[in-house]
Amino acid sequence: MVEIIFQSKMDAMKFYNHLLKCLNNKLDSENILLFEDRHIVKILNGFFSDDFFSKVKSAFFEFITIIKRDDWFCDILKDHYFYEDQEEQQQILEIIYSVLEGQREEIKGLLKETVEEPNIRAAIDHIFQDNVSFSIDSLLKFRLRSYLQLLETYVEIAIDEYKMEQEYQMFVHMLRGFLANREPKMEILHILFDDEITFYNEQLVEMKRGELTRMIDRKLLVNHPVYVDSASIAPLLSIAPTSIFIYTKNADEPLVRTIKNIFEERVSIHSYEVLRETKNRAIDTNSSEHHA
Repeated sequence: MVEIIFQSKMDAMKFYNHLLKCLNNKLDSENILLFEDRHIVKILNGFFSDDFFSKVKSAFFEFITIIKRDDWFCDILKDHYFYEDQEEQQQILEIIYSVLEGQREEIKGLLKETVEEPNIRAAIDHIFQDNVSFSIDSLLKFRLRSYLQLLETYVEIAIDEYKMEQEYQMFVHMLRGFLANREPKMEILHILFDDEITFYNEQLVEMKRGELTRMIDRKLLVNHPVYVDSASIAPLLSIAPTSIFIYTKNADEPLVRTIKNIFEERVSIHSYEVLRETKNRAIDTNSSEHHA
């Protein structure tokens, strides 16, 4: 007999239901008992194949690494970092998921290379022996401590990312407010993102750095000196064009995304080739007008 003592009635029910789903066999299922009042799941003695115990251990592995993982993330958020609000917890959990799924290349370097899966499976193999009784608490405390420490690391990194994203949203909201009260100094502005940023006016004539600097509203730099990039964001906010055409190889680079977030529907993003074609059309138009 194997007896597993859970931390709560809910946990015992979650594992019991998950195990039944994994076994998918009525005969096997009859040997699985749930004692809700004592938070215990019992696997009774009997002749069980290796396949049966393999399914039981796999179900328990999934319970530890998937089903209970979110609960532990939330416990860490509440107990260590005092995030009680469920909406905030959910936002931080979404960041954790994106890290776990490898979607955040920029913070991969902050995570140590860890291979926890073999450790967890080895602990489960060791503890699932004939006539054994164990509690989840003792398993976590003595055999899976490094796994819980890994979860804490993910939470810590996700909280840092969450705070940065909150600050970024405040920054974008503040600059949208500044933009809302400005009259456009130019209708159309073209920006080329290459090794450096180049501004072009409506006629696709390059605007030199000195010209852009003279157009910057000094109040912007005085009131928001930390946030505003004087080479790109400051001129754009000061000019407040009605339409901004951005030409870039990478529409997802941070500065392009920031400009898009601030100026919203005013921005359209294109490839380098579109700028070349637009310039050629402008040259042909000017040439025709000159000959006429």
